[in-house]
Amino acid sequence: MDDPKSIVRDGYDNISHNYRREDFQFEGTGYQAFLTEFEAYFAPGSRILDLGCGCGIPVARYLAQRHDVTGVDMSAVQIERARGLVPSARFLQADMTEIDFADGSFDAIVSFFAVIHVPVEEQPALLARMRRWLAAGGHLLATVGFMEWTGTRDEWHGGRMYWSHADRATYERWLTDAGFTILAERFQPDGDSGHAVFMARKEV
Repeated sequence: MDDPKSIVRDGYDNISHNYRREDFQFEGTGYQAFLTEFEAYFAPGSRILDLGCGCGIPVARYLAQRHDVTGVDMSAVQIERARGLVPSARFLQADMTEIDFADGSFDAIVSFFAVIHVPVEEQPALLARMRRWLAAGGHLLATVGFMEWTGTRDEWHGGRMYWSHADRATYERWLTDAGFTILAERFQPDGDSGHAVFMARKEV
């Protein structure tokens, strides 16, 4: 297999516009349901990190209306679009497993459908880094795998893409081991399976 991170970076560079249009309808989606529930955990004006922010739609655009949002994505095309589409947020082009922030930099972290593009063996360390980046009592919302699987698809929104994820129970254990308290778990259907969605808090 080619380098998985290159597949993801180049894949989103190529499919960015096919994957997410500017006129994406937020209302009635899982994004709206999960973000509305999650936002109740923290106050307006919170410092939020959007890991795997894509083009900024819909997550950063929604959160930036009330919060101080920083987005990170490894795709240059996605970041260029995000800077134009959500000018009130800041965006950094970087690999989420390599970028670093000072301890306690954020009040909340959101990561929709992004951790699952990281090789699974790197994910426990990534979760631990997320915890460190959160202030005491900070919150995490992450969409992860429901069933274990690693592989690629050659025709996904017009390009090639890579995924790697453990199963739901493993993510529950990894989050707990990293020092999170799980507050809620939801399921997002997707084809024949779906994704586990965890909301968690960093304890003091």
